[in-house]
Amino acid sequence: MDSAYPHHHPSVESESPDATMDSVVHPLVGHMMSPTDPDNPQNWPRSRKIYASTVAMAFAFAVAFGVTSLTVGIQGVMQRFNVSMTMAVLGLSLTLFGIAFAPIITPHLSERYGRSPVYLVSLPIFALFILGAGYSSSFGALAVCRFFAGFFGGPCLVLIEGTFADVWSAHLTVTYYSFLSLASYVGAGCAPLVLGYIVTSKGWQWTQYITLMIAFGAYLFGIGVPETYPREILRSRARRLGHNIQLAKAQSGVTLAEMAQTTLFTPLFMAVSEPIVMMVTLYLALNFAVLFQWFISVPAVLALTYNFTLYQAGLAFIAAIVGALISTLTSSLTEHITNRRAGCTSTATSLPLEYRLVPAIFGSVGLCGSLFWIGFTASPAINSTVPIIGTAVYVWSSMSILTALVSYVFDAYPAKGTLSALTLMATVRIICAAWLPLVIIPMITGLSGRWAYSVFGFMAAGMMAVPVVLFMFGSRLRSRSRHAGPMMSSDKHTRTEHHADQEMQMGSGHA
Repeated sequence: MDSAYPHHHPSVESESPDATMDSVVHPLVGHMMSPTDPDNPQNWPRSRKIYASTVAMAFAFAVAFGVTSLTVGIQGVMQRFNVSMTMAVLGLSLTLFGIAFAPIITPHLSERYGRSPVYLVSLPIFALFILGAGYSSSFGALAVCRFFAGFFGGPCLVLIEGTFADVWSAHLTVTYYSFLSLASYVGAGCAPLVLGYIVTSKGWQWTQYITLMIAFGAYLFGIGVPETYPREILRSRARRLGHNIQLAKAQSGVTLAEMAQTTLFTPLFMAVSEPIVMMVTLYLALNFAVLFQWFISVPAVLALTYNFTLYQAGLAFIAAIVGALISTLTSSLTEHITNRRAGCTSTATSLPLEYRLVPAIFGSVGLCGSLFWIGFTASPAINSTVPIIGTAVYVWSSMSILTALVSYVFDAYPAKGTLSALTLMATVRIICAAWLPLVIIPMITGLSGRWAYSVFGFMAAGMMAVPVVLFMFGSRLRSRSRHAGPMMSSDKHTRTEHHADQEMQMGSGHA
């Protein structure tokens, strides 16, 4: 299927205006809207597209900021509740564990209610639990509030992918994924940057209060966000016109058994049966685990090695933000150059999917090198700027790899297979991101920073083969997959109706 819109279904406007409202019963309608339909989000004015995308980015930014915010107040939490550092770090890890449920649950909510209601319900509940965390009088209450803040905020980090896929052209997948990832990466990086000075003068509780203010501002900005999900647009239009419409069966399933099959059992099966999914999941798990440990290790190492204050350590995260911005630029530029050289400037003609992996090939070199760079230069004998620049290289590499690999899997399988694969990838990498911060300080203490990061560097060196192998043999592996179906009848790009209902990152994702 070469077309970016593989199914052109009749829209509710296709009926004669003379037909009576209550007598019109439309035939089975699929998820995608006709490319000529004026209500199709891809036909909206550019200003409306940008507003919908910016709202999604603002919501993701607010949640990502909240995820890492408590790391700035680790010492305050330890003193207030008389707990160990590992226990205090649970404030970060439990939030990520809560977010890990989002890739499993969110697609089912989006299928049934659309994207806008999920955005507008999840962010306020997230904010309420953030408020509760700030007012917690015991560590147990703080832990519970942080977990549920992640649980209810997680959909904002998942839905952003669907929103961008709804409104932007498929041949710009790498570009738009770069921008949606930027929201999560910058949101997470801004927390220590913004809060370092505030916590020093006001206390750890202000990590939560500032997050609450940001979430409130994002909500006010996005309260008028339009619905972008084609399935819900068709339903709303039918209700408005008084028509009856029968939609195709939801890809994520209708019964509980079908939903569990799509976002639970099939992902587990793909984890051991699909080489592409196995490799990408493992690489992104390492990527995110190391990414989130920086929020614990960077302040600790800079304080012990260079006598940095909390405020100075926060300023060091400017390097991470710069790395994310450069990644957005380089990944988008790479896609533009490859599309232009191949003459692929529309959704009708696109390069083979494997060309989306180019940013990951370059990023894999930077990821590996930056880990050795940081491990061997974080020393009193070497200026602090050197390892800090190394973190910028790591973030550039991390985001480039995430953007490329997830963009690749977006269209590597038909809708159900893609949904299951992305669910697995997102859940596993978020769980790994939650686990490593709990053990990174004991690891550095036991092995030394040099060898702790060398361990990760050697692991990253082994993973450098992943994007290269997929670039060379990905098409062959996809053609042999039991999930590939008729998609592999052509190597052209195919947009599936659910290619972006999942996942981070937060990123993101992520967080």
